[in-house]
Amino acid sequence: MLLVTLAVFINYVDRGNLATAAPLIQDELGLTATQLGLLGSAFYYSYVPLMPAAGWLAEHLGPKRVLAAGMVVWSAATACSGLAGGFVGLLLLRLLLGVGESVAFPAATKVVAASVPLERLGSANGFMAFGYLMGPALGTAAGGYLMAYLGWRPVFVLFGLASLAWLWPWRRFAVPSPPPSVRQPITPSFAAILSRRALWGAALGHFAANYTYYFIATWLPFYLVKVRGFSMAAMAVSASWAYLLNAAAALAMGALTDRWIRLGSDPTRVYKPVMGVAQLGSLLCMVAMVALPASGSIAALLAFGVIAGCSYPGLFAIPQTFAGPNATGRWVGVQNACGNIAGMIAPVLSGLLVDRTGHFDAAFALAAAMSALGFGAWVWILPRVAPIDWSAGRRGLMTRTQR
Repeated sequence: MLLVTLAVFINYVDRGNLATAAPLIQDELGLTATQLGLLGSAFYYSYVPLMPAAGWLAEHLGPKRVLAAGMVVWSAATACSGLAGGFVGLLLLRLLLGVGESVAFPAATKVVAASVPLERLGSANGFMAFGYLMGPALGTAAGGYLMAYLGWRPVFVLFGLASLAWLWPWRRFAVPSPPPSVRQPITPSFAAILSRRALWGAALGHFAANYTYYFIATWLPFYLVKVRGFSMAAMAVSASWAYLLNAAAALAMGALTDRWIRLGSDPTRVYKPVMGVAQLGSLLCMVAMVALPASGSIAALLAFGVIAGCSYPGLFAIPQTFAGPNATGRWVGVQNACGNIAGMIAPVLSGLLVDRTGHFDAAFALAAAMSALGFGAWVWILPRVAPIDWSAGRRGLMTRTQR
């Protein structure tokens, strides 16, 4: 779990370097705001569509091998970005970064599903969420400090090469066999996975949760400085606290959900209320951030950090419970691809609404509406949270064939 968590931490650090370096890159290469925006979005153009294939590879070649290969590709893309001569080179390297990072969550969640019993999935995923949520906070702080002294190019090279050090302990690690409580004799087909209502309910809920996250992560600094009148220093402090609370809440909620399940609570009565309440809380926070005065807006931001963090263990514990270790890679590949479509549209759609209306009211209203959509997905579309008996579908197919 420590190595998997470190991998997703590195994943988020490397993908976030561009945002930290954007002012320096723009000055040196003479890029327009549109070109910077395209560089930010290009990552998702390869990252999103390749995740289902990455899940398939993790199950057929093994998550250890696939995650290692992904680390090599995205670390090389990060390091080579420091050598890029212009916009086209950076664009191609951002696409390559998405290719490498597409394997991270399908492979990492498969390792968790194969290593952790069902009653410990909340803690395992809360720990992993803590890692990837700390990536933007620590990566931005360390990257920004180093770039101020060294420039952006050496930092990209340094971070890319440093990421490769993770491979040394990983090569000594063997993915264990699933424990008896999660061992599964049947490997379902991709068609069987795609036919499940649970997959599409979780995918829609994941998309809605990610929409508010990407909206806040992209536009929060601009909103606090340009609309609320914060200084850069005050904005950085507020945003940092929100990220830290986000990560801490994920870690705490993972342990709490496991405790409830070990005490006898059904996973459905644990995960569905947590996910539903988180979406309702997110809706209220979106409204409060734009409707309240500055102090109330910051309070709503911090509350959103806690509320959103509480939902993160369930994002992957729920599909791991449904799919089992033999299908988690493909299931999460599809679900995470759907969830990260939000990264492709939330930043640009919010910007269009701000340009069209001249204020942020409509952008926050749309984020609140997405939270309402997520509530419906987690509470009404998602069925009972329990391991799927894939052999039942296989027996039914055999019976119809025999007939």
